[in-house]
Amino acid sequence: MDRDVEYEPVSVKTVLAEMKDTAELLIDLSYSAVLHESDEIAYEVLDLEARMDRLQLQGRMSLLMAARRPEDAEQLAPVLGVMAAAEKISNAAGDIAKVVVEDIGLPHAIHGSLPGAVEVLVRATIEPDSRYADTTLADINMETEAGVRLIAIRRDAVTGKQQWLINPGADTFLRGGDSVLLRGPQDGVGAVYANATGESYEPPTVTKESIDDLERAVNSITLMKDMSELAVDLAYGAVLFESTGVAEEVKELEAEVDALKSRFEAWTLRAATRLADPVRLRGLVHIASATEVISDAALEISEGVLRGIDAHPVVAAAVEESDEVIVRLAVDVGSQLAGKTLGAEQVKTETGMRVIAVRRGNNDDGWVVQPGPETELREGDSIIAKGTRAGAELLGDAVGDPQSFEI
Repeated sequence: MDRDVEYEPVSVKTVLAEMKDTAELLIDLSYSAVLHESDEIAYEVLDLEARMDRLQLQGRMSLLMAARRPEDAEQLAPVLGVMAAAEKISNAAGDIAKVVVEDIGLPHAIHGSLPGAVEVLVRATIEPDSRYADTTLADINMETEAGVRLIAIRRDAVTGKQQWLINPGADTFLRGGDSVLLRGPQDGVGAVYANATGESYEPPTVTKESIDDLERAVNSITLMKDMSELAVDLAYGAVLFESTGVAEEVKELEAEVDALKSRFEAWTLRAATRLADPVRLRGLVHIASATEVISDAALEISEGVLRGIDAHPVVAAAVEESDEVIVRLAVDVGSQLAGKTLGAEQVKTETGMRVIAVRRGNNDDGWVVQPGPETELREGDSIIAKGTRAGAELLGDAVGDPQSFEI
């Protein structure tokens, strides 16, 4: 046990909410570390992974203190399962980051091919004389002006310890010395990075590779990553709304990730016979294996719902009170967004909700994972979106599904 962690009265609900938000941030950061071949971001992942370990210990101790009767133990056991699954996601993200930190073999072309070609994630430190210092995110309005989201802040607390603020809100103040994580299109991120640091942003360079069919392998890992990330979101949504239907979606996504990994393994074995130095593929194998662990953990989170076991109220409360809510909405016939693209209708700007996946009404068309501005919404589609509760209501009205929280 980490000797730095001692029992202190802490709300299990608070710990679970923080673990959920931290796990989701870790997925983003770990792949971005690989994309940018960034030791800085990789070490942020390892730092957050250690924080997750401490959170799990605190949560376990609180659960042990709460279980006084056999009935308590029975009801709280599934909560331990959710905690363990969140830690698995954290550990998998750490394994992905170690591909960079430990310089495990990885084709250089991967840095220009993994998710982030449209959106990049960059770490920046706000200079004390920056125009961002001592202002709120609402004052800066970087998301509207540059299309850039500030997804997390790391700052030195008064106690001397580092403090993470995940998914900060519009009223969050930025301070000189804050380390911020920015996500958005490369041009927008470059402008915000320059304003924050006073320095120019240098995008990663892409090196061409001679490995046959590398693009197909990279696309497989990209799709695995997108599906695993979506599975995690849906798993927490299934718990929040006790929805067997959404939990079944998680199960299907996990099976698809398994199938993708099998095809990727076959490609790796064939490619290794054609390379003078097959060790260069080790990193891809590590990333694929860790990505599968993330989807497996998502299935574990939703397993109780699949088995008809009532979740302890503290789990649903934690998901509901975390920094973002997850909703599934149906695009109704004749709705405002039917036949329109996400970009043309400025869905993110108008509602504050990010559409993270679209399930076509015709199941043969399957999922559109990580939809972009050009993605068209059709009558009968189901959309998965993340954001605030107020934003979910606005989006529900726009698609003609006012039951915004009936996932």
